[in-house]
Amino acid sequence: VQLQASGGGLAQAEDSLRLSCAASGRTFSTYTMAWFRQAPDKEREFVAAIKRSGGATFYADSVKGRFTISRDNAKNTVYLQMNSLKPEDRAVYYCAASSSVINSSIRDSTMYHYWGQGTQVTVSS
Repeated sequence: VQLQASGGGLAQAEDSLRLSCAASGRTFSTYTMAWFRQAPDKEREFVAAIKRSGGATFYADSVKGRFTISRDNAKNTVYLQMNSLKPEDRAVYYCAASSSVINSSIRDSTMYHYWGQGTQVTVSS
């Protein structure tokens, strides 16, 4: 599967942005989808994930209550709605897909086999 992330940009603190990740292929609904991010000079970190059916979602503590992950299997797209943005949310955001990740490993980037190219999010204070 090929992934194309979009929607990043420059925002001010407390603003909102919505990231999208469009997937190719007819098997999108069989993948667990996730967002990771990487800030300058930092390791890539988990942000959010959503299971195939969209019924179960997972969030990093740092974004819980502010970010919402969702998916539209008919459009082969996963979204990350980011509200109440903070300067520390500044990073390159990547979408990722896995056909085999289990819940206990869902925050582990090595469990994801397919990655989008990343979209930059910058938040000014």
